[in-house]
Amino acid sequence: MEDGFSSYSSLYDTSSLLQFCNDDSASAASSMEVTDRIASLEQRVQLQEDEIQLLKSALADVVRRLNISEEQQAMMNRKGPTKARPLMQALPLRPTVNNGTVLPKKTSTLPSPSGTRKDTSSPATKSTVKRTSSTERVGTLSRRESTGESKNNRTRTGSTGSNSSGKKNSDSKLKDPVFSAEEGYVKMYLRGRPVTMYMPKDQVETYSLDAKSDLPTKKLKLDWVYGYRGRDCRSNLYLLPTGETVYFIASVVVLYNVEEQLQRHYTGHTDDVKCLAVHPDKITIATGQVAGTSTDGRQLPPHVRVWDSVSLNTLHIIGTGFFDRALACIAFSKSNGGGTLCVVDDSNDHVLSVWDWQREERLADVKCSNEAVFTADFHPTDTNIIVTCGKSHLYFWTLEGGSLVKKQGLFEKQEKPKFVLCVTFSENGDTITGDSSGNILVWGKGTNRISYAIQGAHEGGIFALCMLRNGTLVSGGGKDRKLISWDGNYQKIQAVEIPESYGPVRTVAESKGDCVLIGTTRNYVLQGTLLGNFIPITQGHTDELWGLAVHPRKPHFLTCGHDKHISLWDSSTHQPIWSKTMEDAAQSAGFHPSGTVVAIGTQTGRWLVLDTESKDLVTVHTDGNEQLSVMRYSPDGTLLAIGSHDNYIYIYGVVDNGRKYSRVGKCSGHSSFITHLDWSVDSQYLMSNSGDYEILYWIPSACKQVVSVETTRDIEWATCTCTLGFHVFGLWPEGSDGTDINAVCRSHEKRLLVTGDDFGKVHLFSYPCSQFRAPSHIYGGHSSHVTNVNFLFDDSYLISTGGKDMSIMQWRVV
Repeated sequence: MEDGFSSYSSLYDTSSLLQFCNDDSASAASSMEVTDRIASLEQRVQLQEDEIQLLKSALADVVRRLNISEEQQAMMNRKGPTKARPLMQALPLRPTVNNGTVLPKKTSTLPSPSGTRKDTSSPATKSTVKRTSSTERVGTLSRRESTGESKNNRTRTGSTGSNSSGKKNSDSKLKDPVFSAEEGYVKMYLRGRPVTMYMPKDQVETYSLDAKSDLPTKKLKLDWVYGYRGRDCRSNLYLLPTGETVYFIASVVVLYNVEEQLQRHYTGHTDDVKCLAVHPDKITIATGQVAGTSTDGRQLPPHVRVWDSVSLNTLHIIGTGFFDRALACIAFSKSNGGGTLCVVDDSNDHVLSVWDWQREERLADVKCSNEAVFTADFHPTDTNIIVTCGKSHLYFWTLEGGSLVKKQGLFEKQEKPKFVLCVTFSENGDTITGDSSGNILVWGKGTNRISYAIQGAHEGGIFALCMLRNGTLVSGGGKDRKLISWDGNYQKIQAVEIPESYGPVRTVAESKGDCVLIGTTRNYVLQGTLLGNFIPITQGHTDELWGLAVHPRKPHFLTCGHDKHISLWDSSTHQPIWSKTMEDAAQSAGFHPSGTVVAIGTQTGRWLVLDTESKDLVTVHTDGNEQLSVMRYSPDGTLLAIGSHDNYIYIYGVVDNGRKYSRVGKCSGHSSFITHLDWSVDSQYLMSNSGDYEILYWIPSACKQVVSVETTRDIEWATCTCTLGFHVFGLWPEGSDGTDINAVCRSHEKRLLVTGDDFGKVHLFSYPCSQFRAPSHIYGGHSSHVTNVNFLFDDSYLISTGGKDMSIMQWRVV
């Protein structure tokens, strides 16, 4: 859909609007001209909106017709349960999902470019900002505005990030599963296609579709969250008096005590957390999230949650129904006991609002800027003054009788920067800003004029400013990655460079003693002093995360993703044992049964084997030129099966404990890309699933397909990662399109089954899960599609990985 948006944007000439927005010469003298130009622009936008509405209607009709055509073709070709190949895998097939449930169907598939809030000429009161399309925007929000646009196409090609209304039009008559006692199979339907699953012979006589499954006796408890969101968020790292460092990733706010190696988690949010503020009492915390959906399908607009960091209880929920899209920045007031809260949302107008958060009452609101807003903060001594900064602007706002009055920062002789990136305040009340030109500017208290300038303080942008308790100013650079300290007269004290592997500085916060906390754009949290000695206390991936493998004998697991980064983690210490960067984006991983080596599959058809202890490269091979979705060793360690997006399964002979490989051949028979593989206990058979819901069986040593039902129905499988099969079909929700479940894993004791789905949920079922609509325990935390799940070797913990949220979550089995 990104291509679609770019093509629509090319229809409009926005140069005049951008020129106007960046025109410093515009003044009160030309207000009439400005009004006329705005009116003209609004008229043009309205015309363009009408044209887009027609295009959207036509597109929805095309998708509906294609779906109907596909179903008719599938019905004509249905001679068996697996031979109908999707005709439109590249088309969006289901409504957008946001952390839990499918959004209601809409004929509108694209957000309106004119969905802005129209201002009124009256002072900013509770009803000042009229939202012309608030409800529509919540409904059409897609994941691309929070953690990314759509999930990787390992199991689907367009199922996330689209509000296509045509998906279920031809599937209005959902078919229930069918049980054939004569043949001993259950037939279920995914998007109208039959999937036949044969059961073991000894279960045919006693099986009933009407029987009910029990909930598992075990449950999951979130134990640890790996990762930090520094790549695209600011001011989201603080130290609490309890010794806990607070930050967020996905929809979880983490409170991490580094000394005691303990984490607590606030899990009240339902989707991506984007901003965080700590109250002057250092106990109360406010966090803002993007729009999402509840587990029962209700739309959840973006909102702020105020909560107690000791009890983790939610105190207040603010702004439900007022904010649009997401929350960009948030801050508590300082001088009135923290009684007010200012918030800027991520709507077109980036509305600034002020709240009495204890009464959940809005005091004022105003359009802040039609450009990005990076920071909003209260003046430390004057509760009525708020400073906001962002692209092409620095504004000083004064709260006067229910209205917010704006004064623009005057750069005068100073060259106006493209971005004002950060704000802090001196002890005497001066405002201090850091900008994209590398300058630190000091603005006199109570004025909008520059009183002092440090030219070229950094090479490139200044992403963070922090005023320490002793009056030392600390600035953090992006391009130069330097941390520079300045005295009260703004003279440089010390400069130290952050190692390149950690990335540019994103935020700086004061820690204990002379230590500081640093969040970086590569999602590291570092602890160190102004002299250096930086130690990572948290780290994570920086792009979509798919590969997950658990060590067969140790409490270790490996993750790899599209950031070309591989990490082996110790689940006991919660620290990486080693990390390695590779040339290609990684997609999958699998340990050899000996645990001495691990195989990594990439998106380019290359795969490599690494030594588990030394992370040294053992061997490299290439099979095809498409992504390798599955890497699976046989239980006896003599064969390696590789599932590719080119529809083949490549088989390699393995000797010398996984250090030597020889190609046996490739299994050919699937009509779509391979999604999952499982080996039999005796390593003689292989079961595979594909993108068009096929279940095939193989003798991998000969690369021959097994078509005899009597041969395959009683095979005992060493693992259970295939999403299609008799023992797992109960995990599919009613009306599923066949791509909702990304990963499945059975516990080693064979009593639990866990799934990761497109809605950011982890489900825990009882195993076997062979009754339709089996009940499950449901767990949130991820804010993107859950790409992989796996139990550790002793079933003590479960590991889950998020796609666009880039998080790794460790769950204790209790």
